[in-house]
Amino acid sequence: MGTTTRACRIIPTPNVQCRFALSAATPQQNNIAHSIAPDMEAVNKVIRERLHSEVTLVNQIAEYIIGAGGKRIRPVLVLLVANAYGYKGSAHHELAAVVEFIHTATLLHDDVVDESSMRRGRQTANALFGNAASVLVGDFLYSRSFQMMVGLNNMRVMQILSDATNVIAEGEVLQLLNMHDPDVTQESYLKVIRSKTAKLFEAAAQLGALISGASDAEIDAAGEYGRSLGTAFQLIDDVLDYAGDAAEIGKNVGDDLREGKPTLPLIYLMETGTPEQRELVRNCIEQGDEQHFDAILSAITTSGALDYTRREADVAAKRAADAIAGLPDSPYKQSLLQLCAFAVDRNH
Repeated sequence: MGTTTRACRIIPTPNVQCRFALSAATPQQNNIAHSIAPDMEAVNKVIRERLHSEVTLVNQIAEYIIGAGGKRIRPVLVLLVANAYGYKGSAHHELAAVVEFIHTATLLHDDVVDESSMRRGRQTANALFGNAASVLVGDFLYSRSFQMMVGLNNMRVMQILSDATNVIAEGEVLQLLNMHDPDVTQESYLKVIRSKTAKLFEAAAQLGALISGASDAEIDAAGEYGRSLGTAFQLIDDVLDYAGDAAEIGKNVGDDLREGKPTLPLIYLMETGTPEQRELVRNCIEQGDEQHFDAILSAITTSGALDYTRREADVAAKRAADAIAGLPDSPYKQSLLQLCAFAVDRNH
């Protein structure tokens, strides 16, 4: 992993433009990106401006990870929900950038904690620049996001985002406690998902509704949409860690097992598998042993654990769609519904 020496190096990299758009992999993604294309460009401009620092290494690492691409689902939620409620201002651009900065900060910290070496198909920032630099630039992005929140002068915005970042931090600690623990229950694992992953989805959707002047009930419904959508996304990520292709998902298949993470497919196998399968899973989780990945994958597949996890993701996606049933029909509502379908149908 990264060392202090490497963390202090400035490694020449090309000037990365912060591509702020869903990848054009599916018609669903193309339709969603098209519906908010002007907003995407405006957010892209905010990101470039707000990333600037007088410290060269801050600029370099921040641009490296944000410029890596990704689905940008969280900022997209801010834009789509705001437009779905008829918002006409520009504060949603700033909020979308804030949400992306918070998410990027969590990625920088996550990769250090998980000792990850690959994300979005290339080296993680900590693998390239070192752990110390990655953690500190993550801190920069967190603090920059709070500077931007203050600039909006809206206490409710501050409350939603400060609560979200606190819950996310709690989720990270809960996940750490669950590492290498083969006795984690589904309920305990889903609590981690709701805290670590779904909370920022929830906050993004709530913000889009809030700045549009939506009622408290509508803000709550938007939050339920985001929370359920985020849960569906994470559950499919759990599936792809065993059934995905490294080139498509942009990380090493089997990382969860190597890190000793008891995700839902493994938890289901522990609950329903044969004694031999349960013992194999227990040993692999406790040891973080990926040498038996093929045996684990075979057991997960034959036990129906991946199918079970996909069904749970489908339930969450349907719950998200139901939460916005009351929204008036518009291209933005259709895009929000398409996100529900994309969450469970994707292969990356």
